[in-house]
Amino acid sequence: MEETKKQRSPLTTLCYIEKDDSYLMLHRIKKKQDVNEGKWIGVGGHFEENESPENCLLREVKEETGLTLTSWRFRGIVTFIAKGWPTEYMCLYTADGFEGTLRECDEGELAWVAKKDVPALRLWDGDRIFLKLLIERDTFFSLKLSYDGDELIEAELDGVGWGTRVLQCVLMRNNQYMGTDFGENRGGWLCQKDKKMNYFLLFLIFNLIIYHSSYIIKYK
Repeated sequence: MEETKKQRSPLTTLCYIEKDDSYLMLHRIKKKQDVNEGKWIGVGGHFEENESPENCLLREVKEETGLTLTSWRFRGIVTFIAKGWPTEYMCLYTADGFEGTLRECDEGELAWVAKKDVPALRLWDGDRIFLKLLIERDTFFSLKLSYDGDELIEAELDGVGWGTRVLQCVLMRNNQYMGTDFGENRGGWLCQKDKKMNYFLLFLIFNLIIYHSSYIIKYK
């Protein structure tokens, strides 16, 4: 929807519409002065006056895609903090039922993208986290993301903060998620580099044991 001079609500919706194990993704390449320029995201936008989250969801999906949702789920709340931008509170949805015909969007190019191929797209790093949560978790979640420009500098899931090292492991540039469950192992993942370091330490300890044993036998 077009921006107006009226101050926008800090509340937004974002929806990932599903079909045949694919998401309907929006490549933001048309809108001027767009914070999402060049990125691939779901569909959604800011609340209008007196709207509920569902009112906003249905209106934005209809405006941007021409589709009318018939089945959807409220999956989580995402708090966005970015230097130079007001804090945004995003209601995150998935939808698996809709009616109508897909139409051209004036904010970008719409495309159905297989879920397995989504990580290869140009995404916000925080989006990579909640897209994984949408697949791995069936329960409602609260995610807080802090940015400095395009760089994700902090993340917090259900009140538990992650250190820089964890973020690096999650957001490795090969687009492969190292570690398993976001819900149960928030602070205990190992990225590939950590695993290699652990193997090196085991090798070092093993050799120290052999050396120590040889020393004892020699001078016994």
